[in-house]
Amino acid sequence: MKNRPVTIKDIARKLNISVSTVSRALRGSSDINPETKKVVLDLAAELDYQPNTIALSLVKSKTNIVGVMIPDITIPFFASAIKGIQEVASAAGYNVMICQSGESEEIEKNNTQALLSSRVAGLIVSVSGQTKNFDHFRNVQRRGVPLVFFDRVPEEIEAAKVLADDYNGAFKAVEHLIQMGNKRIAHLAGPELLKLTQNRKRGYLDALQKHNVPVDPTLIIHSEFNRKKAYEATNQLLDLPNPPDAIFAISDRVAIGAIMALKDRNKRIPEDVAVVGFGNEATSSILDPALTTVMQHPSEMGRIAAQLFLEQVNTDPEKYVPKTEVLNTELILNKSSKRL
Repeated sequence: MKNRPVTIKDIARKLNISVSTVSRALRGSSDINPETKKVVLDLAAELDYQPNTIALSLVKSKTNIVGVMIPDITIPFFASAIKGIQEVASAAGYNVMICQSGESEEIEKNNTQALLSSRVAGLIVSVSGQTKNFDHFRNVQRRGVPLVFFDRVPEEIEAAKVLADDYNGAFKAVEHLIQMGNKRIAHLAGPELLKLTQNRKRGYLDALQKHNVPVDPTLIIHSEFNRKKAYEATNQLLDLPNPPDAIFAISDRVAIGAIMALKDRNKRIPEDVAVVGFGNEATSSILDPALTTVMQHPSEMGRIAAQLFLEQVNTDPEKYVPKTEVLNTELILNKSSKRL
């Protein structure tokens, strides 16, 4: 037994009782003699018996595992969201299995299939920036597996969703830049397929329109959520005949890439170019200058996503109606945008 996991059969053999008696004792069945149950549990602990979760999943058709799929775990927003998910899931007796799509539709599809094959109890997902076809998530629903989307949510799928008020967050950020006296405000936008990209861009455009600031298409660049691409896009903006005096970035990570480019070009922040991000990552406040950003409460978003999963699990499928929860955003003012 030293070279393989202990099984129910091993316990039954040592105690000279049936496998079914051991199984019922381990499950806590009320029809087992208390003394027999204690002997079984004591020996199981002594032998370090671990339940075979794969075998159990075959019997139950599901596990106590919640699959969580995100684009990139190195992004602080997603790390905080996972923490919130885990808090709620663990309290309800569920474990969390995390997958990354790497912003790839193909990897996202493969991960979804792998999680379904593992008989997860449900999926909590933030979609990749490249995903155009959502049939793999429709397949999740066809199988009756609870599905919740958070932050990056597809309009094409009717499911439980939790997201930030991206439109108003962007509107407040750009309006602040205008109030600081900026007239040529660039927008480093995200992947065009994402709904949050569209909502933040719409907030940017509406703020300009409200304050009669002309929209210049050359000041809008769609890119990915990484510093390198943001750095390149910022240099592209600075090379314009009439460069921007402010930048509104789709995320803090993108804003940091912009700041790096501005500093390499000897631009003063905010005197020459003001910068505002989105996300309120922990690093934002320790930058020089500290970054003005939009708080979107990722831990709370994760907690609500997990609660929506539990609600779906505990509701009759025929009576379940998916909810969409929208969290308020908050503008956090710092020196990167305030011309004093």
